[in-house]
Amino acid sequence: MHQPSDRWQLGLALSLFTVLLWGSLPVAIKGLLASMDVNTIIWYRMLVSTALVGCYYAIKGGYQWRKMAQPKLGIPMLVAVIGLCGNYFLWVRGLDLSSPEAAQLVIQVAPMLLLLASVWLYKEAFRGWQKIGVAIFTLGLLLFFNHRLVSLFGGGDSGDGDSQYNLGVIIVFISALSWTIYALAQKQLLKEFGSQEVLLTIYIAGAIIFFPLAKPEQLLELNRTELYCLIFASINTALSYGAFAMAMEHWQASRVSATITIVPLTSLFFVHLAAWLMPDMIQAEALNWLSWLGAFMVVAGSMTSALVRPKQQPIASVEAK
Repeated sequence: MHQPSDRWQLGLALSLFTVLLWGSLPVAIKGLLASMDVNTIIWYRMLVSTALVGCYYAIKGGYQWRKMAQPKLGIPMLVAVIGLCGNYFLWVRGLDLSSPEAAQLVIQVAPMLLLLASVWLYKEAFRGWQKIGVAIFTLGLLLFFNHRLVSLFGGGDSGDGDSQYNLGVIIVFISALSWTIYALAQKQLLKEFGSQEVLLTIYIAGAIIFFPLAKPEQLLELNRTELYCLIFASINTALSYGAFAMAMEHWQASRVSATITIVPLTSLFFVHLAAWLMPDMIQAEALNWLSWLGAFMVVAGSMTSALVRPKQQPIASVEAK
């Protein structure tokens, strides 16, 4: 099993850099959605990620593309491609219909679903503190949506805005399910490949899949701010996953994963900052004190579950979207 180096300060710095990238991503994508459709955004992200990670392997070498074609690996790779591409599409679509705050909170369901699926499928240990973490997480989600619970669960009258928001939340939840399917397939693939090799294969496949649906010419219709958002969103995936992988080399996996759980709070900060600086482009969701408490509880529950891991079990990458 891989043993991290003793450079934990570097691991912490890389983890925090990943948090900043993932936390600010919803703001950039939300700023794009007024002028660019979901498929085109995802295609550009896949294309740029393919170029960046592809250049890395072209220089470093080691990409086992011939091994990828083996029949025994074809099914889990296909499942991984469908799962992560589905996650990307559904998360951006859900973000478009709801809000950055809601999308970032709900997507945290993904690692929780992976935890429960691993317990069920692989008979992994499910310790007492992990159960407490899941309970805190669930209560936190309910508190975050306290002012929308009636409409979310189908009761009471809701306007068109509420219906659209609720649909967005549901779509983000389905995207979390899609990511869980990808992560389970990735667990099988990691026996043969590195995580970046799997991701590069998915980026290549995603760029091909979304190309017929994309409208690249929309790039010419973006204003300067939207163009910056597209550039940032496009390089974000490759940089964040690269930083995440490097953090795992220098720091314990449980510590890295626990640090990553603060992404929703980082997103809340960036959304409200962007709404203050660019009110015509980004609108922050009105949150009461119960919603803020719920957001902190979601992070606390996720952190508790991430830290309580069997020592011999490495943790897979847990970012979705």
